[in-house]
Amino acid sequence: MFKKFKQQVLTAAVTAILVGPGAANAAGEKIIASFHNMAEPFFVVMTRELKDEAKKLNVDVTVVDGQANSAKQTADVENALVQGVKGIIIAPTDVKALTPAVNEVIKAGVPIVTVDRYIEGASKAVPHVGADNVAGGRGMVDWVVKNYPGGAKIVLLTGQPGSSSAIDRTKGVHQGVTKAGAKYKIVVEQTANWARDQGLTVTQNILTSLGKNRPDVIIAENDDMALGAIEALRESGADKAGVKVMGFDAVPDALKKVRDGSLASTVEQSPSRQIRTALQQIVAKIREGKEIQSKSIEPVLITAQNLKDAERLSEVK
Repeated sequence: MFKKFKQQVLTAAVTAILVGPGAANAAGEKIIASFHNMAEPFFVVMTRELKDEAKKLNVDVTVVDGQANSAKQTADVENALVQGVKGIIIAPTDVKALTPAVNEVIKAGVPIVTVDRYIEGASKAVPHVGADNVAGGRGMVDWVVKNYPGGAKIVLLTGQPGSSSAIDRTKGVHQGVTKAGAKYKIVVEQTANWARDQGLTVTQNILTSLGKNRPDVIIAENDDMALGAIEALRESGADKAGVKVMGFDAVPDALKKVRDGSLASTVEQSPSRQIRTALQQIVAKIREGKEIQSKSIEPVLITAQNLKDAERLSEVK
């Protein structure tokens, strides 16, 4: 089964960025980090933080772009095993599609940890370092309840189907709405696949379909989709109707919108803490044999009132 994935993607398609101090470190500790999609700002910053931590630990790390393609990501992991890597960090595109590849890693005895997104169904539990996305989704609804005590109509823009972060954030939002009671309703739920352009077009279509029955709040499961939704509201004039938009990830563009009031909130999930913790644990496993432990990071809802708590606030211009 695992070999079939390899045939789907040529190894020449692998896009790798060397981020360590060089291929010749003393211990020959080569680690691969396979990220879901380097086109997403979240993984760009995660790569930057990984690069910095790799230098501190004097370890050779290569980042590979999964390009939101499970078959490619599977082939990349197989290539890493062939190359004899000592450890693997992975943010899987899909919660289950990467399971065969991960099982091969486990069988080979290579240390592995997931970040941001986890794996289900592997032959052995895979340690995971990431934000509690269910709690993050619930926290977004808590804000809605606090700010709309009389009830609210909600549009939910979900992430890529099959992604554990999208699954968990959606779960948290639904839990929050159920707890809030019948006054709070999700009137439309649709994926925009984490993308800003899709956030724009999907929101435009939703606004058209709803007509005068506009939502009170648009909850987007990442900031790119939220920024697309803001643009759709502006183009339609619905921004003047007081429709609030919420995002997730606390990227600088979103923090700027929180500061100027066009984005109600975003959720800080600390990509720096996630990737640094994951790399530190992989290296400790390689060098000292310490077992890798799962770490859950509590998300923080960022609004204009607590903007200072955002990890990347210094990047806002």
